[in-house]
Amino acid sequence: MWSSYHGATVRFPRRLIEERRITFVKVGRHVRIPEPAVEAFIATHTVQPVARRYGSVA
Repeated sequence: MWSSYHGATVRFPRRLIEERRITFVKVGRHVRIPEPAVEAFIATHTVQPVARRYGSVA
């Protein structure tokens, strides 16, 4: 679901789980990532665009 919904490879959520960077629930052999955890991860790692001022010299 993660890869098709977010356009990432299957390895990406596995790496997040391995590095303990996202909340997950282990159910037997399977691992589940709660939807609020995915939304929180995306919200905290979203970078807002920088507004450019035209005509200014940097």
